[in-house]
Amino acid sequence: MTAALVKHPRGDLLIDTGLGRSIETQLPLMPRSFRLVTDLERGRPAADQLDAAGYDRTRLRGILLTHAHWDHASGLPDFPGVPVLVTDDERRFIDRGGWITAIARSATGARYEVYDFEGGPYLGFPRSHDIFGDGSIVVVPAPGHTPGSVIAFVALPDGRRFAFVGDLAWQQEGITEREERPWLVRRSADHDPGQVRDNVLRMAAVAERFRQITLVPAHDVRAFAGLPRL
Repeated sequence: MTAALVKHPRGDLLIDTGLGRSIETQLPLMPRSFRLVTDLERGRPAADQLDAAGYDRTRLRGILLTHAHWDHASGLPDFPGVPVLVTDDERRFIDRGGWITAIARSATGARYEVYDFEGGPYLGFPRSHDIFGDGSIVVVPAPGHTPGSVIAFVALPDGRRFAFVGDLAWQQEGITEREERPWLVRRSADHDPGQVRDNVLRMAAVAERFRQITLVPAHDVRAFAGLPRL
């Protein structure tokens, strides 16, 4: 699981955080059975990468969570005071989601800000939220994996376009080939597998129509390898 920094003249946005600096102390919040069967590839925390690149953290306007599962929110304590943008459904899920949202719930210094989908249809999705009002980052609801999961569409000034789909699918092929996760995984990982299926089909239609959009699932290392670097 990785994170992405989107630069904008009015302030930058971090999409998810990945595993943070405190993952070792956070893991005891997870069930022992889960820890025994989960092999974490820790990598380098997003905060460390930004600091090593000399990034000015005062430019960071907010953190947009595609959803609040532990592996997407572990790094929240590394960015104290930075607004964490979530939907109302996902904010409630953080409070009630049990162990899967324990890290998001316990994140010291996290300042959650709830946003609405006040915008109209966008690329086949019924509602939208344009973060800066200029079309550069448009968020649409994609519930299913969690109640408040979202997709973030990013349009860069040079014309490149990306869709950060979170865990709607774990690889690009999950969308382009319309492949569902295995039954047992769907049952254990997805809040509502039927909604996931519907949104995969909706996103697949977008990908077919707008081939210039690069799909970026949160766990697809190949997709992230093609993104611009700091």
